[in-house]
Amino acid sequence: MDRTAVAKMGAVASASVCALVGGVVLAQYIFTMKKKTGRKTKIIEMVRACMQALRLWTLLATYAVAVGQNQGQKNQECPKLNAQMPEFQKKTVHIKDPERVEEIICGLIKGGAAKLQIITDFDMTLSRFSYNGKRCPTCHNIIDNSKLITEECRKKLLQLKETYYAIEIDPALTIEEKYPYMVEWYNKSHALLIEQGLQKDKFAEIVRESDVMLKEGYENFFDKLSEHNIPVFIFSAGIGDILEEVIHQAGVYHSNVKVVSNFMDFDENGILKGFKGELIHVYNKHDGALKNTEYFKQLKDNSNIILLGDSQGDLSMADGVANVEHILKIGYLNDKVDELLEKYMDSYDIVLVKDESLEVANSILQKIL
Repeated sequence: MDRTAVAKMGAVASASVCALVGGVVLAQYIFTMKKKTGRKTKIIEMVRACMQALRLWTLLATYAVAVGQNQGQKNQECPKLNAQMPEFQKKTVHIKDPERVEEIICGLIKGGAAKLQIITDFDMTLSRFSYNGKRCPTCHNIIDNSKLITEECRKKLLQLKETYYAIEIDPALTIEEKYPYMVEWYNKSHALLIEQGLQKDKFAEIVRESDVMLKEGYENFFDKLSEHNIPVFIFSAGIGDILEEVIHQAGVYHSNVKVVSNFMDFDENGILKGFKGELIHVYNKHDGALKNTEYFKQLKDNSNIILLGDSQGDLSMADGVANVEHILKIGYLNDKVDELLEKYMDSYDIVLVKDESLEVANSILQKIL
């Protein structure tokens, strides 16, 4: 017998017991009134007595229903992934330890909206990796593919991507080994963009003309989190100015969203002259997380976290949170699946393979909120 059936039986049993007690109390009450007043009891007194007994009966019945419903809710708080969350039956979903995931989700549900916060990557996590077999652009790629740069610059950027992306996803290399190459890649790419003298007021246009797409279900994801005022921390190694334009044009840049990324620095004429702050790349998010401890301190009561990422580097995005009670890590594996799946399943609680939706995250939010 599943938990739902047990809950229903508990509710019925509770209601039955209360009904039985209520019936006894009602009968005893009327009998006592008759005994006290004898045959001389007036009809109006009997009516009053019945009305009082009826009110008592109503209270008991209401209490019985409330108890039954509460028992049902408590028993359904910790859902079984197989029985109650069909989104987890998709072939794209891979979970190494289902029981542990159920326990984490149960903790998130019990904590509710008041304890929840979201920490997420952007490129290829909230945005799509591909659509109809064609690769979708990252924030950097939106500029790389735009008319704002020369063909010569585009070729150089493509050469850099072909060289360094292979290193980024190489399963044979450790994060420590990849780290200096990522710094080289980002610094060289940013230097080329600065040489192009990019105009800030053209960014809205190139985002509209690009093939960037957010994952299926993004409206429900962002809107539900906004409705319940759940803090959303987008931690991206992309270009913050482009990222903000993407979610603005999608209509989901709500007040509960904070973006930390590589933001451009423009001169008085709106021409790119450099980048602000320290470089954020895919494998130094631990350092960036620690630099944002002030943000996380303001959310000291938000001790439950849903983390979404698409790389091993994203696993450290919550390192700035001091008081973690429950954390659920959801990882998107978009490339080199055969080589990386085992490693992802060892580090992420839920791995979504070539999944272009937010369906799993939305199903969890539905239970929590």
